[in-house]
Amino acid sequence: MLVKTYSAAVTALEATTITIEVNLARGTSFHLSGLADTAVKESYDRIRAAIENIGYKSPTADLTINMSPADIRKEGSGYDLPLAIGILAAYSKVAEDALKDYMMVGELGLDGKLKPVSGVLSVAIRARKEKFKGLIVPKENVREAAVVNQLEVYGMENIADVIAFLNGAENCEPTIIDTRKEFYDHQYAFDLDFADVRGQESVKRALEVAAAGGHNVILIGPPGSGKSMMAKRLPSILPPLSLAESLETTQIHSVAGILPSGTSLISQRPFRSPHHTISQVAMTGGTQKAQPGEVSLAHNGVLFCDELPEFSRATLEVLRQPLEDRKITISRAKYTIEYPCSFMFVASMNPCPCGYYGDPTHHCVCTPGQIQRYMNRISGPLLDRMDLHIEVPVVPFNQLSQMQQGEPSEVIRARVIAARKCQEERFKAFKGVYCNAQMSERMIHQFCEPDEASLNMLRMAMERLHLSARAYNRILKVARTIADIEGTERVQSHHIAEAIGYRNLDRGDWSER
Repeated sequence: MLVKTYSAAVTALEATTITIEVNLARGTSFHLSGLADTAVKESYDRIRAAIENIGYKSPTADLTINMSPADIRKEGSGYDLPLAIGILAAYSKVAEDALKDYMMVGELGLDGKLKPVSGVLSVAIRARKEKFKGLIVPKENVREAAVVNQLEVYGMENIADVIAFLNGAENCEPTIIDTRKEFYDHQYAFDLDFADVRGQESVKRALEVAAAGGHNVILIGPPGSGKSMMAKRLPSILPPLSLAESLETTQIHSVAGILPSGTSLISQRPFRSPHHTISQVAMTGGTQKAQPGEVSLAHNGVLFCDELPEFSRATLEVLRQPLEDRKITISRAKYTIEYPCSFMFVASMNPCPCGYYGDPTHHCVCTPGQIQRYMNRISGPLLDRMDLHIEVPVVPFNQLSQMQQGEPSEVIRARVIAARKCQEERFKAFKGVYCNAQMSERMIHQFCEPDEASLNMLRMAMERLHLSARAYNRILKVARTIADIEGTERVQSHHIAEAIGYRNLDRGDWSER
């Protein structure tokens, strides 16, 4: 007897339909084919124990199982449920007619309970595309899958519930999620707010400019000046995710297996802050299971690297291509995959090994050579991709002790959203460009052309402050964003002047002050 059930294999963000063929014959052996990994091959032992523990007899016949297409590698424990249902259907314990309408995924415990698996959102998208009537998943995954409309999604606690449902003995209702309500209800529920930041008005202004244009930022200042504190509050002033961005972000986190239980959609921009001991593979992705790395988990959000010079040089250098292309292609011996990784890169660092270079309240014990070597841990090409270099001074006591709160994130965010709307209108004819930081050189000449006074100011700045040539385009991009915040159509000289002030590390004498 031949029975077919259906599941899906997830590679990167895409799922491929897997047809599981179970053939029953005389004998006592078990054969599994179809490029299955160890976790899938071990599933038979889990399935046999689960079947016995829910009151059915253990399979004793010759079972041959093929997972098609055979050239796609099947990994993980998510095939337990469709394999078990296929075996039971071959023994006539499950109605065969119902199997063609449903895709299934889930791990089995020895007691028959269904355990959550990763990548369910991608599976649900595939099930709808293949026009399956419904999708059966573990109960912990049901809200994640139910955001896909035009698909009946059933969350089950036990394989016995699945058997009863497929046999028509139990009437289960599909889970329905009001996607828009789930999405909009939690967009602005931030735990951290810029109102908590005392002083640092110039730094907050620079972060507002960065958020308005999607610019990469590096914060330089002594310990305790508030670099990390302000960086962690950056998501609270960024424009809210669109529904399409939210779905894509949720899909990445689902594939990585880090979506919180019971979550339907990620409604806030992600903030990823890896430790400086992170490896290249963990940063970019591409383990044995082709998991997304930190750069992809930060997609549509912020990647924050605290104490930037402490990261290994090799790990920092792998960021250069993702920052430029906003996607990352990972090639290994067994696969080549591509993940999106469009994020704001925010970094912080001390100005020297002791941390107090340029601090008027502490004496720096570092020599000029030590300071220069410390700064040289960050390569020029990586620094070239940072649009704003912001010096963060120590907060004076009179500002630190004041009771009055600073400007709240809500007010700053309103200005940022208004500036982003101007950019969306400006770039609507350009595919894949949504903010000033993404402008090409041709677009810079089109939208950021400075007037004569601004050109003279740029020339003077590059000569007197020893700014590098690579800073020219960055200054124009940031100046365009400052003009957008003000609602000005053309870039003016005071916009250029402010943008020049955000290029401190390009000064030839920065480490010799």
